[in-house]
Amino acid sequence: MPEAPPPDVIRLDGLAKTYVTGDTAVHALRETDLSIQRGEFTAIMGPSGSGKSTMLNLLGLLDRPTAGHYYLDGSDVSRMDDNDLSDIRCRKVGFVFQSFNLFPHFTVFDNVCVPMRYAEMDADEMRERADRLLEMVGLTNRADHRPTQLSGGQCQRVAIARSLANDPALILADEPTGNLDEKTGQEILQLFRDLHAMGRTLLMVTHNPEYEKVVERVVRLHDGSVASDVRTGVETWRGRAVPPGTVPAAAVGGA
Repeated sequence: MPEAPPPDVIRLDGLAKTYVTGDTAVHALRETDLSIQRGEFTAIMGPSGSGKSTMLNLLGLLDRPTAGHYYLDGSDVSRMDDNDLSDIRCRKVGFVFQSFNLFPHFTVFDNVCVPMRYAEMDADEMRERADRLLEMVGLTNRADHRPTQLSGGQCQRVAIARSLANDPALILADEPTGNLDEKTGQEILQLFRDLHAMGRTLLMVTHNPEYEKVVERVVRLHDGSVASDVRTGVETWRGRAVPPGTVPAAAVGGA
């Protein structure tokens, strides 16, 4: 019988990050214990300077901790060398940024393929997967366009498709609706709800209070520490947030 996958996609044990400038030490993230379970939809919130960006960079393997351990999908990534970190980041983490971070001279299709090329995926599998992801985000008819020919909402859909390219264990989003108008932002929020309904593990760093209405959990940071960790009571049914207790019993744990 195969082993069950570890329930925690993220586990932090005393994780900390300190920056030293001259004689000054800045404790950007103090010793932090935190677990994010598989399939959770979590928002990291807090004022400017609270440690949100530092935590995002550590979770996304874009920076290294000063102390403590970070277990990503069951592996301790805290002390890996640069080559191993690059490989894990490519395969295990999908990123969605406020400014989209698309390659402007690549087509939509080629932007989605970038992580798969780094992972050296078979060409036929890569094309098939890119087509499937673009269909999922509603951009099949834009595959040959370049980002400059798209709206902001369409660019963010491309970024979301790209984040899923290597079927990662974790999707990290940094203010994903910050550059969008309210209507488009709501559409992108709904797309994240749909991903959550598919069982994706989503963690978003945001100032946007709208996320509190759709996520399962809000972790608030203050002065580099976790100030609160609250379950919101939000449930989802077919990708939409619904009041607690209204999800049909037969659907719990099912499709």
